[in-house]
Amino acid sequence: MNSQPKVASIDKAGRGDKLSPYLHGRREWDERYGSLITRAKNWRAVAFIALAITFVALFGLVALSLKSKVVPYIVAVDGTGKVVSQGVATEASVADERLIRAAIFGWIQNYRMVSSDAVVERAAIDKVYAMIASGSPAALKVTEAYRNSSPLSRSQTQVVSIEVHTVFATSPKSYEVDWTETTMSPQGAVLNTENYKSAITLAVHPPQDEALARINPLGIYVTDISISKVI
Repeated sequence: MNSQPKVASIDKAGRGDKLSPYLHGRREWDERYGSLITRAKNWRAVAFIALAITFVALFGLVALSLKSKVVPYIVAVDGTGKVVSQGVATEASVADERLIRAAIFGWIQNYRMVSSDAVVERAAIDKVYAMIASGSPAALKVTEAYRNSSPLSRSQTQVVSIEVHTVFATSPKSYEVDWTETTMSPQGAVLNTENYKSAITLAVHPPQDEALARINPLGIYVTDISISKVI
């Protein structure tokens, strides 16, 4: 009897040889659980990435919290205690010409005034030196002027009031000032009135610490000065 030739079974991949039971089981495993394992690996990777982002964000928040930032808030009140103005204080630039002129205005007044109140006069002298560059020609000239004509000694016989008229820039670092000095007796009688002008050279060095900021907040320093009487 002629036996029929055996037809090789064709697997799902199209191959003509039979699969062994081991390979068949491995294929079944891959089909049933392989995709699950792959998805699990992907989710674990996403979870680790999210955890890393969370740690970075947390570290950034901690770093920001350690850097304290104080925003000054100014409230102005009148004599009765009623609020007339309020708002966040903004930093003014020392390059503002109005601030520089105001600083020179006050410096000339403090330098040339003579007050009958010794406390006021000493405070004025301190303010003058607070705006003079150490070791500069201005420091030598002001010290010599105080030595030759001490305002504390003059205050015993006269009082001098200052009226500054103009302060204007002649160059980026030089200013000219015009003012009138009125000399009076301790009783208030006018003894003399004279006009003066001055050429002042400045240097600007913003303060780097709180101690300097208290005595010279704008960092404006007089480096040289010349004064002449206007006839």
